[in-house]
Amino acid sequence: MQKLVLALALSGARAFVAPAAPAAGVALSETKADLEALQKALPGPPNSYWDPLALGSATFDWGPQGEEATVGWLRHSEIKHGRVAMAAFVGFIAQCTPLVSGEHKYLPYKGYVAGCTPQEQWDNIPLYGKLQIFGLIGMLESYGEGAGAPDGYVHYMKGGKPGYYPPIAGRAGWGQVTLDLWDPFKLPGGPSSQSAEAKARGLKSELLNGRAAMAGIFGLISASKVPGSVPFLANIEGFPKYTGDVMVPFSNDFSLF
Repeated sequence: MQKLVLALALSGARAFVAPAAPAAGVALSETKADLEALQKALPGPPNSYWDPLALGSATFDWGPQGEEATVGWLRHSEIKHGRVAMAAFVGFIAQCTPLVSGEHKYLPYKGYVAGCTPQEQWDNIPLYGKLQIFGLIGMLESYGEGAGAPDGYVHYMKGGKPGYYPPIAGRAGWGQVTLDLWDPFKLPGGPSSQSAEAKARGLKSELLNGRAAMAGIFGLISASKVPGSVPFLANIEGFPKYTGDVMVPFSNDFSLF
């Protein structure tokens, strides 16, 4: 697990990417050879397959599922981490603006304090508010793993498409959810109507942007915790500083010790 966390933290971990998946319903068998082929098709370094921890060849003791299941799991993990990192990077910047961190006529939560850094804003959210956020994330994760059993869904470790999130509109929350997470508005010319070539190019762009965002959010957090650790950010006047523990998101609410 420690190796996996380290590999996902390295935004240039080219080992976890494979060519764009075919249309839904077509079984996939992604292997190390597919990862090597895609790396050659992606712009930028490294120019060859890069997997210093040899995770692409591991099985993680999943028995008969084999290499294809391992690659599918790693591929899905990188895509998901990249999406979260992109949201986190943009969110960190947004939370530094007066519009978010400044005074509010209506307080977003009880105990709100203006002028706090992004990490301090999280610390100030009441415990029940944090639990609601993590509860929602857990429900979305459960549905994304196939808990809703949508028609035609194939798990990414069993030949499905890594990064795919099944339709949720009208299915989750006793029908109260009305928009899908991907292409929620289904506008003409939107992602759903793109050609297969455009979708394949978009997937590559998403992977590269996700890797950059993983490095970016780690840079922002490092610079806020250890001044000077990121020279490019050290010269920004008023860059947010944080004195708390970035690895313990609930440290301000309770302690196990």
